[in-house]
Amino acid sequence: MSPALYPVAEPAISALLVGRYDSEQRVLHEVLRSLGWTLFEAEDAGHALSCLHRNAVHVVIADSGMAQRNWTEILEAVCLLKPTPLLIVTSRTADDHLWAEVLNMGGFDVLAQPFDRVEVERVLASARRHFHTRPAPGFPRRRGTASVA
Repeated sequence: MSPALYPVAEPAISALLVGRYDSEQRVLHEVLRSLGWTLFEAEDAGHALSCLHRNAVHVVIADSGMAQRNWTEILEAVCLLKPTPLLIVTSRTADDHLWAEVLNMGGFDVLAQPFDRVEVERVLASARRHFHTRPAPGFPRRRGTASVA
């Protein structure tokens, strides 16, 4: 039989949701479930770091409004892990300044709250593709890969 008749299953992927999302949490849960992701949750950065050391996490979704240990501390921690999870920052005040700051510091993207289901799906699909296609550590970036200055 032709290999085209058998679709290739995408590798399992997981996300860690960090912060208190209350009503917004439902949208994230629904989208992640529909995409087949495993979801871990932590109310604060301390619990998030513990979860990251116990579980294989591919994407961390962190609320920029956390009272203790902000997203920059989480980014510093995930950069020490191999493979390094991607960081998506969420914010009620998402703007170009935050987006540029997140990207310049090594984060993956910013999602504005309240969440738009289509935008959440787009960003998570992009994160999945990026996580599975990025070069191994120690290899130079691919040509044409832009960085924000």
